[in-house]
Amino acid sequence: MSNLAPPVQSAQGASDAGREPTGSSDQTSSSAQPVLVVKDLVKHFAVRSGAFGAAPPPVRAVDGVSFEVRRGEAFGLVGESGCGKSTVGRAILRLIEPDSGSVRFEGTDITDLPLKELIPMRPRMQIVFQDPYASLNPKQKIGALLAEPLKAHPHAAVNVNASAPIAERVAALIKEVGLPAEALDRYPHEFSGGQRQRIAIARALALEPSFIVADEPVSALDVSIQAQILQLLAGLIDRRGLSFLFISHDLGVVRYFCRRVAVMYLGRIVESGFADDVFDAPLHPYTRALRAASPVPDPTQRGVFERLEGEIPSAAAPPPGCHFHPRCPKAAAPCQVEYPQWRELGNGRGVACHLHDPSKAQAMSVPLRRSAQAAVS
Repeated sequence: MSNLAPPVQSAQGASDAGREPTGSSDQTSSSAQPVLVVKDLVKHFAVRSGAFGAAPPPVRAVDGVSFEVRRGEAFGLVGESGCGKSTVGRAILRLIEPDSGSVRFEGTDITDLPLKELIPMRPRMQIVFQDPYASLNPKQKIGALLAEPLKAHPHAAVNVNASAPIAERVAALIKEVGLPAEALDRYPHEFSGGQRQRIAIARALALEPSFIVADEPVSALDVSIQAQILQLLAGLIDRRGLSFLFISHDLGVVRYFCRRVAVMYLGRIVESGFADDVFDAPLHPYTRALRAASPVPDPTQRGVFERLEGEIPSAAAPPPGCHFHPRCPKAAAPCQVEYPQWRELGNGRGVACHLHDPSKAQAMSVPLRRSAQAAVS
């Protein structure tokens, strides 16, 4: 597996240096109340038809996703590009409207909440995007960028003195993310990628949220800068009690930062559990393949590469049965006709795979590829 560099002291000072990653700590009780509960979330995208052709089937980007994020924890959502994880993050915040399912935030179902009732809740749920430069207005100075949400929601901040001057609150934000006060009078293009991501984080913190969607927040950064940004985010969990939905394709980053994790494939969650359990002893063949494909930064260790055959199927026309079965080395006859039911296995583990269904143990004992070879011989 890929691993991050050893913890690096962040620019904000020694308070975050050497902090144990969230994924390795036991600071979040398993009985903690969830800040977010997502149930059977669905989002399909219509595809334009040609001038004379019939309308093609929709892209099933998210196809029945359920999970919860507890207070003060980082929950990881991991999978290949195109699996639907970023769509999940945007649908939760209603940046795009879900087709069905429910999203309950801090006890309120916000799935169909009217806009006038949703707007007062927006400050409590924020997002940090993958590309910080694209998410910052290049024509505005940093001070103006950070002041904008405070002006739009003047009474939103509940944990600080909302009557304090905006300039004072902006100065506190830029200091909290480890940048000097002089940064407020500069433009986004004058900063490095890591510094711009700190600015994006500061903007997300401006309205004192309780929950943040972090959509690939470190994927474009160097490894040493990744460690600093992750330490900054982990410090926010300690100081502010924030909850994160952390979206990434990098298993090493997710394991470092997240306590619990869910693995997505083609719009559905196929496995979930505590990060160490999922990555040390994966239950689903897709999770095992992801782990094997992650490079090991140690020349003395030999990685075990599990080859996946075929291409990722189209989300507009997923295979029948288990969507992973055309690429799965352990696929058997039931995988071709029936999507596996979600099974809770205890200790927070869950998986959607026929290999863990006792009623199908005999049918799963002969993988499809082995039976095909026997037929040829």
